[in-house]
Amino acid sequence: MKAVLFCFLILCSSLSIATFSGATKTQRAFSIDLFHYNSPLSPFYNSSLTSSQLLKNAASRSISRSNRVSLLVSEDKLPSTITTPDEFLPEYLIRYYIGTPPVERFAIADTGSDLVWVQCSPCKKCNPQKPPLFDPKKSSTFRTVPCDSQPCTLLHKNQRICGTSGQCVYGYSYGDKSFTIGQLGVDLINFSSNRNATFHKLTFGCGFLNKEAVHIDTRMSKNTGLVGLGAGPLSLTSQLGDEIGRKFSYCLVPFGSKFTSKLKFGSESMENVKGVVSTPLIIKSNIPTFYFLHLEGISVGNKMVKTSKKSAVANDYGNIIIDSGTPLTSFEKTFYNEFVSLVKEVLGVKEAKENPLNTLCFRYHAKSSFPNFVLHFTGAKVSMNRDNLFYYSDEENLLCSLFHTGKFGFPILGHMAQVGFRVEYDLHGGKVSFAPTDCTKN
Repeated sequence: MKAVLFCFLILCSSLSIATFSGATKTQRAFSIDLFHYNSPLSPFYNSSLTSSQLLKNAASRSISRSNRVSLLVSEDKLPSTITTPDEFLPEYLIRYYIGTPPVERFAIADTGSDLVWVQCSPCKKCNPQKPPLFDPKKSSTFRTVPCDSQPCTLLHKNQRICGTSGQCVYGYSYGDKSFTIGQLGVDLINFSSNRNATFHKLTFGCGFLNKEAVHIDTRMSKNTGLVGLGAGPLSLTSQLGDEIGRKFSYCLVPFGSKFTSKLKFGSESMENVKGVVSTPLIIKSNIPTFYFLHLEGISVGNKMVKTSKKSAVANDYGNIIIDSGTPLTSFEKTFYNEFVSLVKEVLGVKEAKENPLNTLCFRYHAKSSFPNFVLHFTGAKVSMNRDNLFYYSDEENLLCSLFHTGKFGFPILGHMAQVGFRVEYDLHGGKVSFAPTDCTKN
């Protein structure tokens, strides 16, 4: 990280200053398409990959991300022994337009990150991308952010520095040792043709020094940045704040669907939606990025395994992160072992030697009856479909779990467990709500 900070300081001398003012506070509601990177409608679709290959890659990414998140939560550092798989790819992306005249961009949408940023020109070091870098000098609406302004002070003191001309320079690193360094700016950003989705002065990072710690797949060379949806003060959701009623939701379509998922901001209340259940949303002050829930246990049929109060990750309220950037669900090791034992007991199966996803796999006929799986959160029971927790391989007649335990094993509710639900984050009401939904029609 010392090398990053050194580059961070060098960069300060080359950046300039302008003025900043906050966004308006009128109420808005809008919906945008959310692309899984390898869905048939994604610009990065690769038809040569089979479902099994995609799931194997997803399992690798899940384990890696779970390990990194565990270290961020418990130690706030990453040991050199942790690596990131070469097959890393982002999960969900959104299309937006930035600047005047508008320039199209695709970016990773991630509830486990905060900063909104885009690769900018002139670039000292940038990740490969097909579109030209965003040039702030060519946008008539771009302004840099002064270092004494509120947006700059919202960055952690270790993430910001004041440039020689008084501009705010940021340095933002991720758990996998990738980073972005540049200047904070404001510009017009439009997320759809809906007028309510146009924002004239959103704060974002204009990155002039960016590094991915992983192999950049050539199919992802249209991806040019990240849109953070976490709870941190500079995320998109936090910036929009009262304009969207401090509320957003998504509805994820099944794996391989020809429909796009939807990401909604300021959407209508879910209180009267059929089947909706809600559980407290927990945001921890020492790690404000992540959204925590409290999982009390999981039932399989009429039997239940409970999370342990003695567990190192359950020693306070809020023991699992809900995340859109992690495919599979991860559990703490002791709980995972007890849950696997319960699954094998209730289903009357033995673990198979074949293990394509490096998770629990067993022989099972697709037409066999399947017990009800229920996630028991505080105040909410969420009934899972089989496809939320298992993948059936026709070729091998194997049923493999879409949950695992990582090396460090911090619990994460991955996005595959959320498919087929409308999931709403109500930051004002302090709750997350789940409603079974046909997301292809929502």
